[in-house]
Amino acid sequence: MEFSHLSIFIALSLALVVATNAVLPPELYWKSKLPTTQMPKAITDLLNPTDWTEEKSTSVAVGKGGVHVNNGKGKPSGGTAVNVGKGGVNVNTGKGRGKPVRVAVGKRSPFDYIYAATETQLHDEPNVALFFLEKNLHYGTKLNLQFTKTTSNNEAKFLTKQVADSIPFSSNKVESILNRFSIKKGSEEAEIVKNTINECEENGIKGEEKLCVKSLESMVDFTTSKLGNDVEAVSTEVKNESSELQQYVIAKGVKRLGEKNKAVVCHKENYPYAVFYCHKTDTTKVYSVPLEGVDGNRVKAVAVCHTDTSQWNPKHLAFQVLNVQPGTVPVCHFLPQDHVVWVSK
Repeated sequence: MEFSHLSIFIALSLALVVATNAVLPPELYWKSKLPTTQMPKAITDLLNPTDWTEEKSTSVAVGKGGVHVNNGKGKPSGGTAVNVGKGGVNVNTGKGRGKPVRVAVGKRSPFDYIYAATETQLHDEPNVALFFLEKNLHYGTKLNLQFTKTTSNNEAKFLTKQVADSIPFSSNKVESILNRFSIKKGSEEAEIVKNTINECEENGIKGEEKLCVKSLESMVDFTTSKLGNDVEAVSTEVKNESSELQQYVIAKGVKRLGEKNKAVVCHKENYPYAVFYCHKTDTTKVYSVPLEGVDGNRVKAVAVCHTDTSQWNPKHLAFQVLNVQPGTVPVCHFLPQDHVVWVSK
């Protein structure tokens, strides 16, 4: 699933004041909860790029007409205004009229354990190439890979928890959601939105604890509730994105991350604002894997290995690609750049 280009640079990454209750911006919330945890690139890429300081504030008025944000620089028209109202979600940077969000057709996540692969996914080389067997995770192994962002056309940024929570995200509110985002009912774009929400609402498999988080604050809260506050967050970092598959070799320095076979993995979904499908299992190993491409490209990849796949759909993409059966051997996959893995230190 891919969304069309979104330039939602929302001025919400600073202190919010609502009904006299101050709320920390996402960056400061992270620091308050995780003072010793470095923020990975997958997260920093989704934060508001505006150079704010802690002293600046944003006022948020939630009224009948929607959610209005004033960046504290004077009149709302002089900064960034976000209106979540009957006409959709419109972003106004003060340089003209806001544009409604548009959605492009895409695919369902290959990282959903219960979802059977479609013919489209079986022929999607970047996703197919991500899966491999743990026995091949060692120095010198050659793999054909392509590193692009799963949601390469989706530049949606994080909303603050307060604003994200004010927007419906439920299968019984789909019509309202489509109206807010100016998406035509019955269109392929609408189906993508519904599929994303349905994927988030489905029950996890046995041993899996899952939650779709709609803000950075919610991601931090979910993760710390499962792993505690002494955690490490990592993401795949690519020097140069590749336009096609090429051969990579695993270089020296493969490193196991975390001491226990449990982790919280957060996969970025396609949505008008940043939404992550986060899930935790106790049968997961995480590795840092240095890769070198034939074109000289270097990748600091993150690989996740699942030691128990017995509850997965037998027609899952991984089984069809690797020609193995559920529950027989550990299945691994590299993570795209816009996903995040959390492990206990």
